[in-house]
Amino acid sequence: MSTRTVRPRLRRLPLHLAAAVTVVVCLFPVYWMISTAFKPSKDIQSADPQLFPHTWTLDHFQRAVDADGFALFWRNSILVTLGAVLLALLVALGAAYAVARLRWRGRRQFMLMIFIAQMAPWESLIIPIYIISRDTNMLDRLPTLTLIYFMITLPFTVVVLRGFIGTIPPELEEAAQVDGCTRTGAFWRVAMPLLAPGLMATSLFGFITAWNEFAYANFLIIKQQDNRTLPVWLSSFQNTFGTDWGATMAASTLFALPALVIFLVLQRHVTSGFAAGAVKG
Repeated sequence: MSTRTVRPRLRRLPLHLAAAVTVVVCLFPVYWMISTAFKPSKDIQSADPQLFPHTWTLDHFQRAVDADGFALFWRNSILVTLGAVLLALLVALGAAYAVARLRWRGRRQFMLMIFIAQMAPWESLIIPIYIISRDTNMLDRLPTLTLIYFMITLPFTVVVLRGFIGTIPPELEEAAQVDGCTRTGAFWRVAMPLLAPGLMATSLFGFITAWNEFAYANFLIIKQQDNRTLPVWLSSFQNTFGTDWGATMAASTLFALPALVIFLVLQRHVTSGFAAGAVKG
């Protein structure tokens, strides 16, 4: 191996080491959660923690599945998450197209407001949203959570889709219009298929955001316990006698599976979608 080949590799070695350390630091809590879910209770509470389970058990998963409300809260989370994601995509697609393709007064101010909304901490709005929900008789209802998650994911969806639409040459739509398509028809037939990676990227972000949200689900669903979602359900394994860590970790592992599966299925499209959406702003 020549010196010219070795030197660049040595220069990249610190970057590779930093990347490896970052991966280990990020994935270790996930590994610990999964491994704890398979450990017997005596090993979880042991004063000498074990990195690898010496004895494997599925008892914790059985307790998690048999817990009250397991299927019901899964249904609630799926309905709320999918509803919020679909609404955000539908509204953001029109807004992103208007900003990326059309020229109208107030366009820059509109995007500035979108960026401000994206930067705002949504937890600080819990009390105003609670008051509005109470005064409009919208407490303890799943549609309320759907609308809140829709508002949380909408700014990011608009920003990403706007950048992605900006990468599609407008000449493609103009050519379709010359062939007889309307502006709307040209968008749906020409631009829409090219937007698939961007739609998948934003859908995944919206799904993870709505799927993991805890504060609003715990704060706005007070009386109707059957309308709670999975993140709130996870807290049911804690009682006055302590926390059932085995069942909690097993339930958390089951809770993380849908987002993990969706990410693995859409990984290639998601990566290209985020990269393309960041090209133009």
